[in-house]
Amino acid sequence: MAEPGVHYASYLQLDQLLDLQDRESEKAGRPAHDEMLFIVVHQAYELWFKQILFELDAVQGVFAADRVDDRAIGRASRALHRIHEILKLGVHQLDVLETMTPLDFLDFRDLLRPASGFQSAQFRMIEIRLGLRADDRLAYEGKSFETRLESPGRERVVEASGQPSLFDQLDAWLARTPFIELGGYRFREAYRQAMVAMLEGDIGHLTAHPTLDEAAREAEVAALRKALSRFDALFDEARHAEEAAQGAWRMSWRALQAALFINLYRDEPALQVPFGLLSLLMDIDETMTLWRYRHALMVQRMIGLKTGTGGSSGHDYLARTAERHRVFGDLFTLSTYLIPRSALPPLPEEITRRTGLSYGEGAGA
Repeated sequence: MAEPGVHYASYLQLDQLLDLQDRESEKAGRPAHDEMLFIVVHQAYELWFKQILFELDAVQGVFAADRVDDRAIGRASRALHRIHEILKLGVHQLDVLETMTPLDFLDFRDLLRPASGFQSAQFRMIEIRLGLRADDRLAYEGKSFETRLESPGRERVVEASGQPSLFDQLDAWLARTPFIELGGYRFREAYRQAMVAMLEGDIGHLTAHPTLDEAAREAEVAALRKALSRFDALFDEARHAEEAAQGAWRMSWRALQAALFINLYRDEPALQVPFGLLSLLMDIDETMTLWRYRHALMVQRMIGLKTGTGGSSGHDYLARTAERHRVFGDLFTLSTYLIPRSALPPLPEEITRRTGLSYGEGAGA
């Protein structure tokens, strides 16, 4: 007998899905029109969060291996690209939600207590699995945020906290990058010479600048010397350990050098995919920060100085999380230490050969 086939409504379980929007205002006998929008937008967020976690399963599966299959990096990058696009869509969903006015929100806001977006277990899992550490998280009423979650979401969040994050896996992967030390070549030595020469040249130009007043000249020279001092921490393991202990760096010493190397020599064929992957992680971090800022502004627009329905300080708390809840900040900081391509030390022939592509007899050999 022929298979009955799959039908649109039954495949998507639309009867169940479209029956999940229960308005508290309707139950209370004072239906609020915009509560339907509020529910739909937040349910859509949770569905997208589920997809993000599904994509993170694939990405972390690739980087869980002690030896990552190079062919799998492209798949991981495509999954990260999808996560970024979903996060961008999440920002745009706030535009839809802001078609609700503050007065419209007041029609049902008091019925939502103590519910809060803070209680989204899936969003907390996304933060944790990307690499947000408990010590970096902004305190919420002096208590661990897990206490505000319901079971079984709380158990899933606690379980995620005990597993390696994508940040941890990325750091381990970068630290194994072979090109920063190969044969007699030491990337840190060659690049440090070029960077010091450039910064010293900049200091010399400032010192001889005819139009700068003395105070401005001293300030800019001091800033350059400070940058040079911090730059040394990238190439001095003991200095890096000191600055990492003070919170200046999170990535390991070797991983930082590898990330810098990949950024500088991104045009080498073997480094193009790793560079794209690092760029995607920065895109994700940036878009999550943007989402938090937009969310904070929307909350201020909707409730002003009132506390949130979950008891937080509303806008102020959310605005501070945008700054504090960053994961891949070290990748952004590395831009401080880039020099123009024209000043880059040339790679040794052995490195160029191994980072290139070979097609045909004798090609690249």
